[in-house]
Amino acid sequence: MSPVVDVEGRLNKMPVSADSPVQYQLLVGDTRLPLNDLLGREIAVDFTGEIRCIHCDRKTRKSFNQGYCYPCFRRLARCDSCIKSPEKCHYHLGTCREPEWGEQHCMVPHVVYLANSSGVKVGITRGSQVPTRWIDQGAVEAVPMLEVATRRLAGLAEVVCKAHVADRTNWRTMLKGDVPPVDLYEERRQLLAVVRDELEQLRDEHGHDAIREAHDGSTALAYPVSSWPETVRPLNLDRTPSVRGRLDGIKGQYLILDSGVLNIRKFTAYQVRVRVYDEPALTADLFD
Repeated sequence: MSPVVDVEGRLNKMPVSADSPVQYQLLVGDTRLPLNDLLGREIAVDFTGEIRCIHCDRKTRKSFNQGYCYPCFRRLARCDSCIKSPEKCHYHLGTCREPEWGEQHCMVPHVVYLANSSGVKVGITRGSQVPTRWIDQGAVEAVPMLEVATRRLAGLAEVVCKAHVADRTNWRTMLKGDVPPVDLYEERRQLLAVVRDELEQLRDEHGHDAIREAHDGSTALAYPVSSWPETVRPLNLDRTPSVRGRLDGIKGQYLILDSGVLNIRKFTAYQVRVRVYDEPALTADLFD
C-alpha cells in the first residue's frame, strides 16, 4: 500500500495549541503534519541514521540534551545544569554562558505551579510558556501558585515546595490515561500554608514583590486519544530504527501507537522519514 504522506527531515518538538482537545503538529524538517487528523491511520517512522544539531546543524553521532551536538551542549546556556536545576542559576554571579540569552529566558517573570499529570506535582515555567509547558508534561489540569521575578527565584521557591510534593511526572502513569482527579485549589491552599515561613524568608532576601501568590484559575486539558495503552511500551529509534503502528493518540510529547509509545522530544534532531497510510481517521467523538 502506497503512503498518502511521505516526508523526510529532522524531528523537532511537536508544536501544540491549547484547544479541546489539544491540537498537535508533527514537525518533520519544514513540514508540519496535523496529527489530530491522522488518528486511526498507520504511521511509519524510519530513522535514517543521521543526527543534526538543532542549533548549529552539525552532524553528531549522539544527541545531547534532546537535540544538541557536544560542542553546543558545552557552550550554550540552554544546556547548562541550571536549566534542570534553576535554583543553581548563576547569572547574578556574572558567569552565565550567554548573558543575552539569560536576560531573555531567565531574567523574566516565571510561574510556580501545581499540575496533575500522574498525580500532584510542582513545577516552574516562564510566564510566556503557560499552558504549553503543562501540555508538554501531559497534565490534565494545572493551576498557578506563585508569580516570581526570575528563573532562579522560581527554582528556589520550587525547592521549598518539593520538600512537600513531588516535582516529577511518572510518564507511564500519565500515558495510561487513568490519572485520578485532584482538587488543585485545595492542594495549593495547603501547600502555601505549609511553606509560608520559607517563602517569607525568600521575600526578605529578594524583595516582597519578587514573589507573589497567583490568583489565576485552573486550566483543564484534554488530549486527542481514542485508545489508551494497557501496557506502556517505549519505542526507541536507536534500538529499532523502523517504527510502525496505528496512531491511537497524542499526549505530552508522545505518539501513542498500537505498537508502543514514541517520545518525540527524546529524538529531536534525528533525521527521519515519516509515512502515513490511507486508512480512515477516527472521529472526534471518540476523543477521551
